[in-house]
Amino acid sequence: MNPFFITVGLLTCSNIFMTFAWYGHLKALQHQHWLWAALISWGLALFEYLLQVPANRIGYTAMNVGQLKIIQEVIALTVFVPFAMFYLKEPFNRDYLWSGLCLLGAVYFIFRAKPL
Repeated sequence: MNPFFITVGLLTCSNIFMTFAWYGHLKALQHQHWLWAALISWGLALFEYLLQVPANRIGYTAMNVGQLKIIQEVIALTVFVPFAMFYLKEPFNRDYLWSGLCLLGAVYFIFRAKPL
């Protein structure tokens, strides 16, 4: 299988864990002490790293580190916006759209064949 697609799949799964680790406690554990939320978040982050580290190692066989980082940011926004809207019940913000368009520019520049 293509390293690019394996990397994107693993980074997407990793990002789901990351998003819940970083922001899920705002809803699920809002009445708990922050230390309890931090410990649970660290537990979730372990699963994130168990997916993220191999994703980057596999991805680095076909892409450079800048490309890996930009892919990660695109996936992060793609996972975060639905999470914020559907799980945290945040309203859609047009700034998400503008941020996405900026990331499309970043994708273009980091993956173009010849730098100017």
